[in-house]
Amino acid sequence: MAYQVLARKYRPQRFADVAGQDHVTVTLMNALTQGRIAHGYIFSGHRGIGKTTIARILAMALNCRNVIGSAERATAEPCEICDSCVEIRAGNSVDVIEIDAATNRGIDEIRELRDAARYRPARDRYKIYILDEAHQITDAAFNALLKTLEEPPEHIVFMMATTQPEDIPQTVRSRCQHFSFHAVKLVDILEQIRGIAAHEGVEADEAALALLAEAGDGSMRDALSIMDQAIASAPVEDGRPRLDATQIRDLMGTVANTIFERLLEAIHGNRSADVMTIANELLDAGNSPAQLARQFVRYLRNCIIAKIAGVGEDGGSTELLQISADEQRRAGRSAALFTEEELTRFLQVMLRTFDELGYRQEQRFHFELGLLKLVHLQRLLPVEEILSRFPTSGSAGGSASPQSRTASTAVSSAAPVTRVAPAAPRPVTPPTPPKPAFSPFSSNLKSFNEPASVPPQKAVEPQVLIQPDLPPPPVPAVSIVQTDPVDEITAIEVAADLLGVGALPAEILQPEASPIAIAASAAPAAKGTQSGEDLQRMAVEALSGAKSQGSAADALGDSEWTVAGDEIRVQTELSKTMLPMVINPEAEKIVRTALRSSGAGQLKLVLLPGGGNASAAKKPRAAKTGSAQAKAMDHPVVQQAQRLFNAEIRNVIDLRDND
Repeated sequence: MAYQVLARKYRPQRFADVAGQDHVTVTLMNALTQGRIAHGYIFSGHRGIGKTTIARILAMALNCRNVIGSAERATAEPCEICDSCVEIRAGNSVDVIEIDAATNRGIDEIRELRDAARYRPARDRYKIYILDEAHQITDAAFNALLKTLEEPPEHIVFMMATTQPEDIPQTVRSRCQHFSFHAVKLVDILEQIRGIAAHEGVEADEAALALLAEAGDGSMRDALSIMDQAIASAPVEDGRPRLDATQIRDLMGTVANTIFERLLEAIHGNRSADVMTIANELLDAGNSPAQLARQFVRYLRNCIIAKIAGVGEDGGSTELLQISADEQRRAGRSAALFTEEELTRFLQVMLRTFDELGYRQEQRFHFELGLLKLVHLQRLLPVEEILSRFPTSGSAGGSASPQSRTASTAVSSAAPVTRVAPAAPRPVTPPTPPKPAFSPFSSNLKSFNEPASVPPQKAVEPQVLIQPDLPPPPVPAVSIVQTDPVDEITAIEVAADLLGVGALPAEILQPEASPIAIAASAAPAAKGTQSGEDLQRMAVEALSGAKSQGSAADALGDSEWTVAGDEIRVQTELSKTMLPMVINPEAEKIVRTALRSSGAGQLKLVLLPGGGNASAAKKPRAAKTGSAQAKAMDHPVVQQAQRLFNAEIRNVIDLRDND
């Protein structure tokens, strides 16, 4: 008989022989015992973990001729002695059809399968179709199989094995029972290959068997394949092959983890020369930079897990590390040299280096550069450590740093603070009003062109904190300019006569109304305290100078502006719907810029829709800057007349000589 590889020779023939898939085998045996047989199964998982093997065992159990509970078949396991079990195990059964879906993946093959499924089995109880690599079947072929999967004949059972269940359409998965297989644990693989080595008469130490189990990476078939290759290359002693860890590493093209332990020790000591020496020895020995980077990445991952799980040189183990006990202790020793953050950064650098090696020309240079980066990472300081060196300053709701508290305490103890009042109140000097631009009766307005003074206000005596050795702040002098009361009254009378108002009101002719007060009231407001009319004029002029903002200028020109507290309330005649459309965000931005330049930027602009003051008279549109109407409205006499008589300027005649 021809030689049979270990993966086929020791293929399980019973549910109990399958390692690491108890959640699947127990469920299937219970279903067989209870007679709850589904018409479709999907077995998915890692390669070489028993998907197709369990599908064959299930086919043997379904078509076994012995009844469950009989002397020949006490449990749901197949008897392995009847004709059906023997034929299925040998692959000669006509009622168990195993199809390679990677080859027979088209709609024509699936149509033939669907037509053949209508016929009853030749001899056994069920006609079973095992579709290996089922994710390779096309979508059209799956759609052709849907109806058969949903309502199959009672003698049909479909079993699909795949490594990529997400590629199978959801409509197919919903019609089948899905079993997800687990990767085989290291201890299960180690126990299996130990028994096979004893049965084959192979001498192997625990280090060699552990290395074979680790090389399987959760796949029993991969571990047996590497073991078969290692036995073939092993030296023979006394007629029996002997497996050695060094020989297995040479066979797989890997290096011992002791090399990476030395490498991390050199990195911990910031010895770049030793790191480069070790890398040169590995590369000169013929090792591939990509293979070294891959193995170093796995070792760093084991170090991180050992650091998290608390595995040390003195003992301890964790199921998160699927490596031998000796390798766990080695990873624990390397992890003790670094913090968890440092090991994480090392792993990130090596993963990036491994990715770069796939498309770089000079792989050796990039591998050496990645190792040097690990040395340089040792010299970096965490951001938290740098920030902790700066003193924290006191803020609202918090406390000041100890240094600032100590300094403030020393200053307060050295120089006590005394509360004293100022020697004299500080009168406020109003700004000088600008000279009127033009007036036809300028000869009678001499005093209006002179700066007016405001009577000293009653000062509130504030409590001021000053140092005792410092002199009190100087009190500025106030210059009061007296004006001619006759000229003032005459100017108002002339203005009233020109405006057609008639006799002056009584409050103007009262002796209590001093010329200084009248001049102060005629002067324009200081910057930052303008009236609503002034702010309105500035806003309208700014909008008139902007493009495509004529509608907004007209709307604000027809509105009523009032200054109330810290708000500028603009009562428009627009509806609530039209207001945001006419006065758009761009127009509002222009208005706010104009108000900010006038010193009213700290006030809040409130735009109100129509209906707020229905009885208010429609205000005239603001005049253009530089026009005769604008100069007339800016004149203090005209403004005073408007305030006193509630007058309205309808016509302005320019008497200047244009020549």
